[in-house]
Amino acid sequence: MVNVSLPLVLAATDGAELSSGGFFAATAWIMLLLPFVAFLAIILVGKRLKGLGAELAIGAMGINLVWASVLLVQNMLEGIYREVGLTIAEIGTLGITDQNLSFELGFVVDGLSIMMYWVVAFVGFLVFLYAHGYMKGDVRVPWFFASLSLFAGSMLVLVGAPNLIQLIIGWEGVGLASYLLIGHYWEHKPNSDAAVKAFMTNKVADVGLILGTILIGPSLGSFRFSALNQAAANHSESLEGVAVVGGLLLFFGAMGKSAQFPLHVWLPDAMAGPTPVSALMHAATMVTAGIYLMARTFPLYQEMATDARAIMLPIAVITLFVLGFLALVADDLKRVLAFSTVSQLGYMMAAVAAGGYTAGLFHLFTHAFFKALLFLGAGSVIHAVHSNNMSDMGGLRKSMPVTFWTFVVGAVSLAGVIPLAGFWSKDEILATLGHEGYTLFMWVAILGAFVTAFYMTRAVSLTFLGTYKGTGHPHESPPVMTGPLVALAIPSVVAGLFNIPGVTWGPIGNFTEWVGHRVVPMGDYHPKSIEWDLAAYGLIAAGAGILLGWRLFAPDAATQTARDRLRIPVLYPLLHKGYYIDDLYMKGVVNPIKGPVARAVDWVNAYVIDTVINGVGALTARIGELVYGRFDQQGIDLVLNATAGGTGWAGGRLRLLQSGKVRQYAAGFVVGALLLVIALVIVI
Repeated sequence: MVNVSLPLVLAATDGAELSSGGFFAATAWIMLLLPFVAFLAIILVGKRLKGLGAELAIGAMGINLVWASVLLVQNMLEGIYREVGLTIAEIGTLGITDQNLSFELGFVVDGLSIMMYWVVAFVGFLVFLYAHGYMKGDVRVPWFFASLSLFAGSMLVLVGAPNLIQLIIGWEGVGLASYLLIGHYWEHKPNSDAAVKAFMTNKVADVGLILGTILIGPSLGSFRFSALNQAAANHSESLEGVAVVGGLLLFFGAMGKSAQFPLHVWLPDAMAGPTPVSALMHAATMVTAGIYLMARTFPLYQEMATDARAIMLPIAVITLFVLGFLALVADDLKRVLAFSTVSQLGYMMAAVAAGGYTAGLFHLFTHAFFKALLFLGAGSVIHAVHSNNMSDMGGLRKSMPVTFWTFVVGAVSLAGVIPLAGFWSKDEILATLGHEGYTLFMWVAILGAFVTAFYMTRAVSLTFLGTYKGTGHPHESPPVMTGPLVALAIPSVVAGLFNIPGVTWGPIGNFTEWVGHRVVPMGDYHPKSIEWDLAAYGLIAAGAGILLGWRLFAPDAATQTARDRLRIPVLYPLLHKGYYIDDLYMKGVVNPIKGPVARAVDWVNAYVIDTVINGVGALTARIGELVYGRFDQQGIDLVLNATAGGTGWAGGRLRLLQSGKVRQYAAGFVVGALLLVIALVIVI
């Protein structure tokens, strides 16, 4: 079934009619399929190829990038909407709805999905290319690129899903692939523990997504997003009574993938995986899935689940501010960036919860570039010094100039300094919070900008400035790794220009138009012009963070005393232990459950499994005894012994005939001949 009509939840602003997208939109399913083809091909023949399967993975993502780029340009120029669904199975009414529910697979091509297709393909292609150099010499290169292809493919299935059921399939695929990639070096127990932690934390959240789907789908009579958003826009009676609860359940699912407080604990530990995995996970896959889900179902929260937003917004603000402080004390460079990601996801979620559909998505868009850049830059450093810790770095500016300058670009963009991309997207979030009357939350977000600038200045200083504190002789990474850094630095600078309030770039429009293309989701707030007062507050906060960070972490021995003052007796241990949230989970949840479960498993093992095994063993032994005593000794041995005895007796008798005397042989011959003649006479 093909549907190219525009859902009524989107209101056209200029009367433009959207295109069905032509060939590239009609065959967008190829983009979803290609990474899975690469996954299977690498598993089957990867070890036989010179690049150990990397070329298959890179090639698939390269084709996807071209495909998504064509769709992106088409959408800029004319706008696209196409939804395709193929019914796989009829589910029936389930006894709770008048309509027959069905399980469908398909894809949707609209402004939101096209933006996500392109981000996944662009960042994914560069990460795959970078990984070709980074993973050189690894013992499991084919498996790594197979898993990476599965990761990207699952994310494409997720963002291309026209319904909740298919989204869950992609959602779980992303979770499985992340488990495989985080635990890539599974021989080291902390790595396998981190993979299990990420998987299980997300499984807890996934319960909310599944329950929300079970609640909303049958009530609505459909699992399609277009039907859900249409019903929400029309305040359909079918959603009355389930909108708020269903919305909160979906949000709970998003809290896991997008690492919202207090389900954020898995993300820093996920740094156990290879750095290219961290870059892809934090920039274009997995952690953005929750934000995407909230954006895809935005009309539900804007029109009928407004009470749910009252819970979502405080959680998002806590995430962006409180968890950002954890980056201040981390020594592991990747963990600094991980805590930064958690904070930035809080900004995105806060924007969507406050009614800023465009603002949240725009920050997702710009964040993908500078966060991928920062992680790949960190990987370049780690590749050179063979350590994740900033205490083993320092003084790398001269030996790694490309990595240094591109990392600075990413850090400044993340800090929100004009005119880089991060400034424009973060400023729009501040404008959304201020316009919607969330003044307190707006000021908390501004303080969050100060914290971000502070810890990124610290990271740049400890990593690249001062004197080198490690061993060996670090050098710049090869072009296959520095090339993607330069490619990502460009949009980290200019991407923000595509959504300057009040600015339209001729026929291609701007980002606000791209995500819906000349259509605006009902209730979305987008400033008509730059709100310079809020922009100034954000810039002042970022500038203050940079200055304080430089004052405390500049490569000057005199700053050591000031730096030590950060180790406040109560605050420093609190931040270093992550507010003791992990300890709380271990002591309050895991251990109380693990103890009884372990004892129950031990009891089952001792009294059930062992009893069955011992019983089977005893029975087998008894059967063996019977077989040996009755059948073997009294049966088989008796027959064999009798046969042997009879053969011996017959041999003895025959031996008498073989005496060597010719007369006896002649007599025997005559007797035999007579007996033969008699027999013939009788017969005839």
